[in-house]
Formats: sequence, C-alpha cells, structure tokens
Amino acid sequence: MDAAPSVWERFAAHWEDLVADRYAAEKGTCRLRRYGQFLLSRAGEIAPLDHEAFVQPEDSNPLYVDVERRFEPLTEAFRAEPVLYALMRLLGEVAGSMDGAAEWTVRVHPFRVVAQSDGLAQPTPEGRHKDGVTLVSSMLIGRENVTGGRSTVYDADGREIAATTLSEPATLLLSDDRATWHAVSPVRPQDTAGPGHRDVLVTTLTSR
Repeated sequence: MDAAPSVWERFAAHWEDLVADRYAAEKGTCRLRRYGQFLLSRAGEIAPLDHEAFVQPEDSNPLYVDVERRFEPLTEAFRAEPVLYALMRLLGEVAGSMDGAAEWTVRVHPFRVVAQSDGLAQPTPEGRHKDGVTLVSSMLIGRENVTGGRSTVYDADGREIAATTLSEPATLLLSDDRATWHAVSPVRPQDTAGPGHRDVLVTTLTSR
C-alpha cells in the first residue's frame, strides 16, 4: 500500500496502544493485540459491526477451534483510520474476484509480538493453521530489533507454495484461506541486550 509518511506514522502509532493477549501468554508468547469487525459491501461501503467474542470454526486453528476468545476492541481512533478503510476496500476487490458475495465480514487484528532477550517469540503459537475465512492478509507495520518471522503458505497437502519475510512496512501477503494453510516462524532479538518486536495487521474477509 502507498501512503504519505505522516499518514503512515500516525497509523503505525496505534500499535503502541495494544493490550496483552492472555491466550497467547498461556503458550509462552508475549503478544499484544486488539480486535474489531466490519461489514463491507461489494460496492465498497463499510460499516462497523458490534464487538463480540472471536471464534474460529472447525477445521481451522487447532488451538482455538470453537473457543470464545475475548479481546479488547479497536480504539475509536483506529476504527476511523483512512489507511484501514483503504486496505479493506482493496481486499474487497481481491475477494470479489474469488467469490461473488454481495457482502463480506471483515475481521481486523492488529498484533505486536514481543521478542524477549531470553528466548523466542511465536507469532503463530498454534503453528500451521487456517483462519476459517475466504481471504487472509498480513501487512507488516514495522520490525524493531528482531530476526526471523518468516511467513509461509502451504497447500492443502502441506507442501510449501510461498515463503517470505515481510521486511518493508506496508508489505502485504495474501492467501486463499479456503485452499491453503499458513504459519510464521519464531522471532528473536537481533541484539540480545534488549527486546524487539514485530508489528503486523492481519485482516480477513469472509463471505456472508
């Protein structure tokens, strides 16, 4: 995506206002996040949806299938960001080429994974998984003092079909969640004298 430096800096600053993910903490990873959902029409109209528990369906995430995970909502400032709306409309165009749905449920997950100096951090503690949606995307917001974090997409038989380390802010990785699986390798501090972090925005679209 393309945005003026000042616009991007304002957008990225929201990652300083995330809160601890207690579910990831149970698996030993320090992950910060928030969560929200929207309704997107085929014409590009966007409306916020009520905040509710996040539940992933059967045959998707092996750790959290049918588990009601309750996360703090997106802030009002985040929900109003032009960058977010531009991204959702862009993803809607891609999803529209995959499925003729008139409307999409868009789920928005800003993440920060913190890599401590004494060990690895798991961006995907569940390992290889699906999200139970139509289209899944991961956009890099920033990396600070970390190595690792390689994103890999697998076909239905578990064969690797794409792999990349998102390193430039606004780099976007998309995959058809109906036909693929995905995972991200651990991250660790590049300079072990202090922690590092990897910030991403995961956005998914599911046809309604």
